Amino acid sequence: MDSSASTLEPLLAFFAYSMSKLESTFYKVPGSAVLARYVRSSHQNDPGRTLLELILIVFAIRTLLQSRTRTDRSGKNFIKFNEKEIDELVDEWTPEPLAQPLSEWEQKDLASVPVISGANGPKAKILSTGKTVTNLASFNFTGLAGNEQIKQHAIDTLRKYGLGSCGPPGFYGTLDVHLDLERDIAEFLGTEASILCSQGFSTISSVIPAFCKREDFIVADRAVNFSIQKGIQISRSTVRWYDHNDLKSLEDALQSVEKERKKRKMPLTRRFIITEGIFERDGEMVDLPKIIELKLKYKYRLILDESISFGTVGRTGRGLTELYNVPASQIDMLIGSVANGLCSGGGFCAGSMNVVDHQRINAPSFVYSASMPALLATTASAAITHLRNTPSVLTMLQENIRTLRSVLDKANGITVLGHPASPIVHFQLRSSQGGSYEGESRVLQEIVEDALAQGVLLTRAKHLKGQELIEMPPTIRIAVTSAMTKKEVEKAAGVVKTSIARVLGKRR
Repeated sequence: MDSSASTLEPLLAFFAYSMSKLESTFYKVPGSAVLARYVRSSHQNDPGRTLLELILIVFAIRTLLQSRTRTDRSGKNFIKFNEKEIDELVDEWTPEPLAQPLSEWEQKDLASVPVISGANGPKAKILSTGKTVTNLASFNFTGLAGNEQIKQHAIDTLRKYGLGSCGPPGFYGTLDVHLDLERDIAEFLGTEASILCSQGFSTISSVIPAFCKREDFIVADRAVNFSIQKGIQISRSTVRWYDHNDLKSLEDALQSVEKERKKRKMPLTRRFIITEGIFERDGEMVDLPKIIELKLKYKYRLILDESISFGTVGRTGRGLTELYNVPASQIDMLIGSVANGLCSGGGFCAGSMNVVDHQRINAPSFVYSASMPALLATTASAAITHLRNTPSVLTMLQENIRTLRSVLDKANGITVLGHPASPIVHFQLRSSQGGSYEGESRVLQEIVEDALAQGVLLTRAKHLKGQELIEMPPTIRIAVTSAMTKKEVEKAAGVVKTSIARVLGKRR
């Protein structure tokens, strides 16, 4: 026994010396002490974890060292083709179409879209006929598209700044006029700050995923526009839909979310209510004070899209907050369209300073898109000044809305939709007309074409069939403008009424 111990003693001494040397060498490597402390702590608390980490390290090293593909490089398993066989296979191959071919109705519908030559104001010139018509299709609600002072602002800005900004706002695309417009919008609405996006459509679809993440809860109206639907989809949040503009259904949805959370013992997460001020799909308006009451009661944040209501309702066009006399600070994220309300381009999100600053580094539309041209920013600022100083524009708009609705309400065979103060007026065929979705669309298109022949430009409301959450009934959408006199609106509405009677009369 003593002989065996004396034989192993030199070997053990060499092993101890080697380990000591290895340890001293290891500790000379920068950061080795941190790694050793981590391994020692990990092994002491959970040896199984240390073993798992070693296995993962070995697996990672093996993966990096092994060949990227398992293809037989010798090619012995490949099928050999001669040149003739290759040519035959190429001739027989037919590529799959990128999209399904348009139907006869879709081709006709696409070809029927009129092209405007020149300014898109209350009077528009149709390129194909050269005829000037009354324009009830463009979102020129306050008539600013043809305002001479704003035109001059655009010309002066173009001469000073040029056309494009040539870069995203967070890099080198921010100009002083962009910051001026952000301040103008925030002061106009009464919020701490606002942030601009260069595309109106992508504003709300960028705001939502910037704040709503996986495992957060979103309670949204079923009839929100397609841009909001895309934003909700991108967020990957848990979504609960409530019936269109139904506050009882909204409250039920809020209660069900809380019941589900308590039942499953889920942790508290961020929760949002998402809706529009005036719905683009049918012109309905939300009861903002009631929405805010529910938001505070159930502790939700409110994201309100005022793309239609901003610049069109309220004494000076501030939107629903002015109409209902609600402080803008009650709305966590207020989104509006600079293109619709101010006849410029892009969109904005107004709210607290934290809300705005967060988007400057997290909102995809702001981070990755080039900022809007300078002339769009200066004309939007000029439009805000115009709305402040000329509230009669909004009074005239509401008068024209009432005039148009009073004429259409008397038309037979249609149902006029939307809130009485909405600048977009939808009407649809009654249930006995048209039959199928495509059949109703054809009838409405005949009305559009008949009205155009009589000098009034209309448009059907267009939707992405099969891609949107719910299928809205086919409608004709009329955009009212304050740039027309009451008599002009009354005359144009009379033409639309006559076209409705003529087209539906042929089908009886």
